[in-house]
Amino acid sequence: MKGVLLVNLGSPDSPEPKDVKPYLDEFLMDKYVIDVPFLLRAFLVRGIILRKRPEESAHAYKKIWTDEGSPLIVLSERMHKKVKPLVDVPVALAMRYGSMTIEKGLQELHEQGVTDVMLLPLYPQYAMASTLTIEVLAEKIRKKSFPNMKLTNFPAFYNKPGFIRVLSESIKKHLEGFNYDQLVFSYHGIPERHIRKTDVTKSHCKIDGSCCATASEAHAFCYRHQCYETTRLVAEYLQLPKESYTLTFQSRLAGDKWLEPYTDVEIDNMPAKGIKKIAVVTPAFVTDCLETLEEIAMRANEDFKENGGEEFLAIPCLNDDDEWCEVVADWIKDWVKN
Repeated sequence: MKGVLLVNLGSPDSPEPKDVKPYLDEFLMDKYVIDVPFLLRAFLVRGIILRKRPEESAHAYKKIWTDEGSPLIVLSERMHKKVKPLVDVPVALAMRYGSMTIEKGLQELHEQGVTDVMLLPLYPQYAMASTLTIEVLAEKIRKKSFPNMKLTNFPAFYNKPGFIRVLSESIKKHLEGFNYDQLVFSYHGIPERHIRKTDVTKSHCKIDGSCCATASEAHAFCYRHQCYETTRLVAEYLQLPKESYTLTFQSRLAGDKWLEPYTDVEIDNMPAKGIKKIAVVTPAFVTDCLETLEEIAMRANEDFKENGGEEFLAIPCLNDDDEWCEVVADWIKDWVKN
């Protein structure tokens, strides 16, 4: 019997430091997130980062927390609830980090008699710190607890027509009546070394401005290429002039070189260039979360206006949009048929 496990990032159980700290520990100690040897990772995370970060992150989470709970969890559950009746197979929801574990999700499917699972990470673009870590952990759990279960990994959907269509239509809808100077496509940042590590050719990815536009099998696992391709396809769908939009990367950590240009730097510099009205969309996320609600809709908005900007529009993620849920359901139906 077939079934589907939708997997998103996860969230602390509450916006209090006591719950944020173990969540951050699990997240940052993931070797696919901070990809350095264990002892160095433990020193960085537990010896340095977790001394201050839980309080800072708790403050940020409190700014976006709702009466129902974490926006990412609440919105993911709404999307899950809408997808389930659209398909004829069991669909479960899990998170990579936090209490809604992948093991619980697989157990839920197992109890419904599912032996063949499609694992669908809710990340449009492939990255080792998102897609890969989900796939690796799911397979580890499968081997240990569900040895007779088969896992099929759903590929990154950054260029799938259904995704591009619903993303583009969502942007179009939210831009109605907003006379913007620039549309910013802000993607979650990752260290440049992650790009090279996921290069299956071990030679194609040079991050030099040309490799992403040169055909290669490396593109199937190249986060940077997939971000640029999502932007290109949306711009093509919406017929956006090249000068009307820009692509940036947000949420970097200090230390290593991360993908550029940086969202905060670019947005802060826009007013001085005469760009006073901007809209920001975050296509690396399908669900609104800390990075979209606090970092972009609140912090980036405030910084932009402090630097002379006049109007700032944060375009929501797809969340539980009906058409988006139907697209996901169609993907599931196509897999069930095969």
